[in-house]
Amino acid sequence: MSRIGAVGGKYAMRWMGYQGSTMVNICDLELIGTQIEQDKFVINLTKEYFQQEIIEDLVAEKLLLDCSIANLVGHRIVDRAIKLKLAKEASIKRISGVPFLMIYKFQYG
Repeated sequence: MSRIGAVGGKYAMRWMGYQGSTMVNICDLELIGTQIEQDKFVINLTKEYFQQEIIEDLVAEKLLLDCSIANLVGHRIVDRAIKLKLAKEASIKRISGVPFLMIYKFQYG
């Protein structure tokens, strides 16, 4: 079930490159500034960690397809990764109902 709408398909994004790999952190924009708690887990979704810039759906999709590593938080961005067949539902971790997904694309060469 897609939850596109709350902030019109906008995401907070931060990327970093290291030794030929690109890692992106992408979070549904409306989650920035919130704290998620479940049992012993406390996760602060801060602007400093996730929001280098604000992006929209098409940019998010391109980043997901092109990156080496993706760290995703939120219903919309995780749904998008699943629809792109970059991961399976079984790979999603939910904390207080919020989906988290990490994708590693292994390349041999």
